[in-house]
Amino acid sequence: MPVTRRTAMRAALAAVPLAPALASPASAHDALAHGHSPHDKPLRRPTLHLAGDSTAASKLIAAAPETGWGMALPFFLHPHLAVANHAVNGRSSKSFIDEGRLAAVLPLLRPGDLLLVQFGHNDSKSADPARYTEPWSTYQQHLRQYIDGAKACGARPVLLTSVERRKFDTVGNAVPTHGEYPAAVRALASQTRVPLVDVQAASLKKWQEVGAEPLKSYFNWLEPGEHPHYPDGVRDNTHFRPRGAIEVARMVATGLRETGVLRPRDLRRLHAPILDEWITWPTA
Repeated sequence: MPVTRRTAMRAALAAVPLAPALASPASAHDALAHGHSPHDKPLRRPTLHLAGDSTAASKLIAAAPETGWGMALPFFLHPHLAVANHAVNGRSSKSFIDEGRLAAVLPLLRPGDLLLVQFGHNDSKSADPARYTEPWSTYQQHLRQYIDGAKACGARPVLLTSVERRKFDTVGNAVPTHGEYPAAVRALASQTRVPLVDVQAASLKKWQEVGAEPLKSYFNWLEPGEHPHYPDGVRDNTHFRPRGAIEVARMVATGLRETGVLRPRDLRRLHAPILDEWITWPTA
């Protein structure tokens, strides 16, 4: 098949929702009906690939109880879906590309996969030219590379606005902290007709409902002696403990359903409690 035709087919597949491409419980039966054993070759599960920063990234045991929301996302997905978390601490849309990380992710994408893209926390660091992007120009330009790369592989890109930090004004209102970056993501999603999960709006609403003091239990906010990994305590209003990561993952899963990217049968536990103890941290 000519390369140009293959590329065109992949781009067309990228416009199709993930749900129709999902393996169904009938797959094993169908294989047997055609003379194949389901044990001949394992069926590859459609995969949600995550490209993002420390708020989504997996954490090692030494960082516990800090938890990225990507660690909790599988709790809300049916087991016929897989998650590949490529998010890395401290990265922006620019530095993730410049370090070759997007180039390493794209060959892993297959038709029927999703590429969830969430950057912004580090794009705003104007004092760091390695990470800084301007919201209405270079930020959108870099995000387009994720969109175009995913489509060229037959995968479907999904843009996510950044999750909000824990910040409140003097009268107890949750305050947005990401400037123009969420608006730039929303505009780009509209321009490119890419699904948008507005985590910034959902988290700001949730943080307001929870309130400033109770919200500390969602974030990596620890008193001295409360956890052996943080003997002097920590006051982190950006990164999560299990409770916060679970709730942000719930927002993402809910957004994927509301946008039609995933079907109800692809999801589970959207309204059910998830225990903090379900989170585990790898040793390496």
